[in-house]
Amino acid sequence: MVASLNISVIILIAVFILIAVRNVGKIRLKIWQIMLFGATAVFLTGQISPLDAFESINIDVMLFLFGMFIVGEALHESGYLSHLAHKSLRRVRNVDELILFVLFAFGFLSAFLMNDTMAIIGTPLVILFAKRFDMSAKPLLLSLAFAVTIGSVMSPMGNPQNLLIAIDGNVSNPFVTFLGYLFVPTMINLLAAYFLLKLFYKGQFTKERIDNAEEEVKDPRLAFACKISLSIVAILIIVKIALVSLNVNLDLRLTYIALIAALPVVLIGNDRVRLIKNIDWSTLVFFAAMFVLMGSVWQTGFFQSMITGSNIELSSVPVIFTISISLSQLISNVPFVALFLPLMNQAGSTVVGTMALAAGSTIAGNLLILGAASNVIIIQNAEKKGETLTFFDFARIGIPLTIINAVVYWMFLEFV
Repeated sequence: MVASLNISVIILIAVFILIAVRNVGKIRLKIWQIMLFGATAVFLTGQISPLDAFESINIDVMLFLFGMFIVGEALHESGYLSHLAHKSLRRVRNVDELILFVLFAFGFLSAFLMNDTMAIIGTPLVILFAKRFDMSAKPLLLSLAFAVTIGSVMSPMGNPQNLLIAIDGNVSNPFVTFLGYLFVPTMINLLAAYFLLKLFYKGQFTKERIDNAEEEVKDPRLAFACKISLSIVAILIIVKIALVSLNVNLDLRLTYIALIAALPVVLIGNDRVRLIKNIDWSTLVFFAAMFVLMGSVWQTGFFQSMITGSNIELSSVPVIFTISISLSQLISNVPFVALFLPLMNQAGSTVVGTMALAAGSTIAGNLLILGAASNVIIIQNAEKKGETLTFFDFARIGIPLTIINAVVYWMFLEFV
């Protein structure tokens, strides 16, 4: 067990050091490649058996991501989402309204289309918005990053860690539970992001719109399929809430919702093969590899013994927030939830504690760039367009924002 523990944990540490550095000599590594290296290493060194490796991959999460990525790619390829965004900009007159638009529009969309999906779609949009307002892209890229992180808190399908919690966290009615506990504080925290951005980028808030051009739909047939898919998502969410509320014994999983929603764009689209080929396969590889690596680390008992040995009260909301935010910086939020949720389940976690885990592990993405995969996605896509965010650009706003976020969610979960 000692050798097993050492090898698995050392590989885990090496993986996250590489993710932070991203360079080996002159080679620039991608995050999915690093995670795949870690999974391969624990497999080849015998730290996890082939059967355990396969069983460690959460098929529900993988299929959900696959379905939502198809819908997201269709929204992008058809130009439908860009068309809606630019159409909405007709009423946006200045940067104040633009930042609020990005925060609340992308925040709301991330709650139901997943934050990583909106990070991919939203990055080229906000860079184009910056050009049309003749302003720096940095406050808009930060707005997008904070929007998809904070907005995704309030839904079980907003991000992968919430999906894990909804599936494995014994949440009886996930949509109602998440919205009931987390909707109001999420709205407050989106406003907090606006005020912090205005404080740090006040010189940019004098800009006004200089271009009224609109984006036309590129593929009307695919756009029509997207409308059907989005309608299906909305209808099935309502049906799921009704089934749970009426105690109807029908297992309408979130995975089924995502896969059914993907069907129209696959069946109606003109080039379904290219559409499926262009989805974010690298992120799917990342998650599959992450599950294998975390499964190996879980088998060592290292983190379980570290947490339980410290006599931490796992039902305490402040403790859950502290552990979630801090450890998510070291092992990222999705791996952290994959490791921590079983411990909470064993300790008999309450609904409040589960919601604290969802909120804490998610807003951890606002602290530093490596706190969430969506941050990395935004920066990688921005660099393709000649823009970027540095570690300091992110941290100087992200650190105070995360503190505010944690306090707001803690107060609502404990006292409201």
